[in-house]
Amino acid sequence: MRSSALKPAVAAPVRERVSILDKTRRYTVPDEIKAAGVWTYFRMLESGQDPVVSMDGHEMVMLGSNNYLGLTSHPKVKEAAIAAVRKYGAGCAGSRFLNGTLDIHVQLEERLAEFMRKPACITFSTGFLANLGAIGTLPGKGDTIYLDRQDHACIYDGARLAIGAEVRKFKHNDPDDLVRLLNGHPDKGGRLLVVDGVFSMEGDIAPVPAYAEICAEYGMAFMIDDAHGIGVLGKTGRGTAEHFGLEDRADLIMGTFSKSLAAIGGFIVADADVVKYIQHKARALIFTAAPPPASIGAVLAALDIIEAEPERRQHLWDNTRFMMTSLRAIGFDCGESETPVIPIVVGEDYLAFKMAKRLEEEGVFVNPVVSPACPPGRALIRTSYMATHRREHLTRALEAFQKVGRELGLVG
Repeated sequence: MRSSALKPAVAAPVRERVSILDKTRRYTVPDEIKAAGVWTYFRMLESGQDPVVSMDGHEMVMLGSNNYLGLTSHPKVKEAAIAAVRKYGAGCAGSRFLNGTLDIHVQLEERLAEFMRKPACITFSTGFLANLGAIGTLPGKGDTIYLDRQDHACIYDGARLAIGAEVRKFKHNDPDDLVRLLNGHPDKGGRLLVVDGVFSMEGDIAPVPAYAEICAEYGMAFMIDDAHGIGVLGKTGRGTAEHFGLEDRADLIMGTFSKSLAAIGGFIVADADVVKYIQHKARALIFTAAPPPASIGAVLAALDIIEAEPERRQHLWDNTRFMMTSLRAIGFDCGESETPVIPIVVGEDYLAFKMAKRLEEEGVFVNPVVSPACPPGRALIRTSYMATHRREHLTRALEAFQKVGRELGLVG
């Protein structure tokens, strides 16, 4: 009998080859937005992040920057960055773990720990990496991470890197829903709660006191991403925890250099053992280049200015209150904002693009925010304010807001 091994082979069906790059050719959303004449992303500025910027040769009031204290163009900050480059060069040519740690990195970490009133600090090359490093490293197999549904993308990405940990999401700024999750899903391992102190799109503040009580009751570690709170909230600008008088209740606080601190980078402050663990375990720290000298020098100078010039924060809040009151008086929906991030809720994505483009034409730079950066049907115009805005800048912007809001039927 003939062996089955000798039977003629049956030809396999021909399968069309699919390239992983095929989806890039099918991705036409940017082209559609541009064709509609409302493209407002990747706009090229020809000046610094000042209250008035230059774009395409035209001056525009900048209401789309996170330069809350106006320090990116401060002469002392710029000189400190230049001095650091002169001494150390343009980059560190390696990771902090190996050859990339400079004495000014250590100096800044000591300075930040002192400023934030925490025992220790570790700096990262970006704020995004700081969250990837801490959240992706501390929880592990059997642990559970609890996240607000509107937490920043880098918080969620950090949670995805925590191998073996489970992620549970609760309703935005809803401590009761967090408790429901805790009671409904008993955890075998450790627990970590991570929330934004100030939510970056709508400017509302997390209910930190309620979360601190819940964490104490359930034995859960508490981490605050205070990227938009540091320099803005609190009597001395130390952020959301200081704002509520609960600095000792936050186990970890994350901050960035790219907002009030005028540069680029990020940091984590916590107990010394926590920082030591992150230093030696976080892939986002060990396998990336160290923050460049210019950024470190700039942040050191920015911290000095924040402490020496508290009136900057007062000017920021004066501008914030003026714009909040004025925008609401015009008839705009500004959500639940309590901070210098003030949204104008418009509803549909296209309307946000259209309004941003019309404001650009009227000489005002704002940012359209559409899903998934916000819930579907809640597209908004994100505006943000600086200590260095003068009243004439804001009045000019308000005139444009009222004109465009009427055109689009958003206000009467």
